[in-house]
Amino acid sequence: MYVGEVQRLHALYESEALTEPYLIKRRSKYPKEGGWMYADCKANLKKGDEKDMNHLGIDVVGKRKCRAALKDDKGKILGEFFFSNERNGILSLLSRIQSHGKCVTVLESTGNMWMRIHDLLEEIGIYTKLAKPYKTKIIAEAKIKSDKLLDARILSDLLRTDLICESYVQKQEDRDKRSLVMHGITLSRTKTKLVNKVHSILDKYDYRTELTDIFNSKSGIEWLKSLTPLVTSVDKIILDTSIESIETINQQINAVSKEMSKYAGDNKDVKILLSITGIDLFSAMLISTEIVDAKRFSTPWKLLIYAGLAPSTRESSEGKTKTGGITNNKTMLAMVKMMDICSMCTYRYNI
Repeated sequence: MYVGEVQRLHALYESEALTEPYLIKRRSKYPKEGGWMYADCKANLKKGDEKDMNHLGIDVVGKRKCRAALKDDKGKILGEFFFSNERNGILSLLSRIQSHGKCVTVLESTGNMWMRIHDLLEEIGIYTKLAKPYKTKIIAEAKIKSDKLLDARILSDLLRTDLICESYVQKQEDRDKRSLVMHGITLSRTKTKLVNKVHSILDKYDYRTELTDIFNSKSGIEWLKSLTPLVTSVDKIILDTSIESIETINQQINAVSKEMSKYAGDNKDVKILLSITGIDLFSAMLISTEIVDAKRFSTPWKLLIYAGLAPSTRESSEGKTKTGGITNNKTMLAMVKMMDICSMCTYRYNI
């Protein structure tokens, strides 16, 4: 299935994508039988265009406060200032840098606080890069921390010298899908804690039933409620509140699932994922929202590295190579889900 997809992408990139000026061609050693796979990657602005541009570094220091440093192409400071992380504050920032000419901007992906700045700057037409925080350790390692504008200055210098490790910025629609999936995960984890609490009370009194799903069926919930008069007053309160919360969370999970099914209906990637043994709608949406677009990875191996499924490798200056377990990238929850699916398939289907 994948080789056919590679061939289709190869034909597409050869005919259309590679003619675009902002795309660069990358070759892959996959598949080994022959042929090349090209991945479309948005390149940085051309050096010729950057010569006359200024570089704006933005340090998001809190929910409402940001620092900015503007430098020209030679590193001369043109302006340093604070502004509020709201629409009026961002517009005031633009009015202050407008007199210095065109610029490109960089800011770190700190929580959700970068979205408002990034989206507004892109909407106005200012090219904005999103830097990976863990790749900008130079900021944390700076010796002088008394200067409140130091972080913004360094970001501006990294942008000017083309040393920014850029993060992938999802579209607003993709962010909404991911937020919905993350909310579903939060609800499921909260329900799991409550279920464990109820199980502990059932084990305490050695109550058992032949019902297989007591937390998602009407008969199961009714059986749990029938036990409340048989326990102590404290356990009765715990059991009553836990059952009531589980019923409410079940309704919320159903609402989230219905909304996810609307998105999944028009998503080709989700349909393909659903054809894999062990993957349900929630798992497919989780993997899809984490990867978004597989074509943004130049090789399949880079996708594995991003997912944290690639084995770790350590090389020394003496030429020695040591391999270890998977890298286990905690930033991608889809990796955890894939491992659960693989374990389940291995146990159930003896794969």
